[in-house]
Amino acid sequence: METVLSGIRPTGNLHLGNYFGAVKSFLKMQYEYNCYFFIADWHSLTTHPHPENIRKSVKTILSEYLACGLDPEKATIYTQSDVPEVLELYLYLNMNAYLGELERVTTFKDKVRLQPNNVNAGLLTYPSLMAADILVHRALKVPVGKDQEQNMEMARKYARRFNTIYGVEFFPEPASFHFSEKAVKVPGLDGSGKMGKSEGNAIYLRDDEQTIKKKVMKAVTDSGPTVPNSEKPEVIQNLFTMMEIVSSKETYDYFNEKYNSCEIRYGDMKKQLAADINAFCAPVRERITEFESDNAYLDKVAKEGAEKSRANAFKTINEVREIIGFKPYAK
Repeated sequence: METVLSGIRPTGNLHLGNYFGAVKSFLKMQYEYNCYFFIADWHSLTTHPHPENIRKSVKTILSEYLACGLDPEKATIYTQSDVPEVLELYLYLNMNAYLGELERVTTFKDKVRLQPNNVNAGLLTYPSLMAADILVHRALKVPVGKDQEQNMEMARKYARRFNTIYGVEFFPEPASFHFSEKAVKVPGLDGSGKMGKSEGNAIYLRDDEQTIKKKVMKAVTDSGPTVPNSEKPEVIQNLFTMMEIVSSKETYDYFNEKYNSCEIRYGDMKKQLAADINAFCAPVRERITEFESDNAYLDKVAKEGAEKSRANAFKTINEVREIIGFKPYAK
């Protein structure tokens, strides 16, 4: 069974874009692949979070993963910092990573522009740590968005470079992976395109009914169509795309017909959309609360996930040490 790995930084709550763009695919993957899902708390250190924020965020993301339906009996769910073997591989990869190629990474250049007073080594070597996350499990497939494609190419480069330097065929080259033919792009309701934390246009899975309604009712609209069957501008298409995702076909068709006949009342549409989003989020929201209140179970899931992940990572590191010329650890 092929190994798939994916991680998420604990920098906030999961939103509908995360769910339909990634987590929904994870729910299917866990039954068809050997899956490792991790919470990338080491990656978050580039922004210098406080200790209590790290602990709270890890607990939050773990609870939300479980509430969405990830099954620790089917997939390995763990926290990155519980697997120190990743850091050892990170060291070895960095020894063969070159300054010029790291400085050319687009995400690094973006971060330098956005946070010029915090250009740390962790930002520079982010691709090395991401590669270590992947290669320590010798993952064949990694679900990523377009913004991570360059980092995936770096991971493949480091795998090839290690194999070439030491004359082995040890690390496979991980492939970027989309579980379905077309990933669902969840729009933001502010008319700016994709939903995201940094854009401030996200609806979170834990948002309560009033919060959801308030956000949806603020969604950007226009004065309405004046010509039947006219093309929808992006801000209006965003509303219809969201409705297509969370509402019934009958509901979508009703408002689509109203738009095409120039009879659309955006206020009515937004109220219906808010109700449908809440209907989707409500059971997930309840499960999140249940998991967050059960510290014993969260600790159990994290501990068992760490044990499974470490067992696999330890095997990789021992073989890497032997290939490089270091004495393997005692088993």
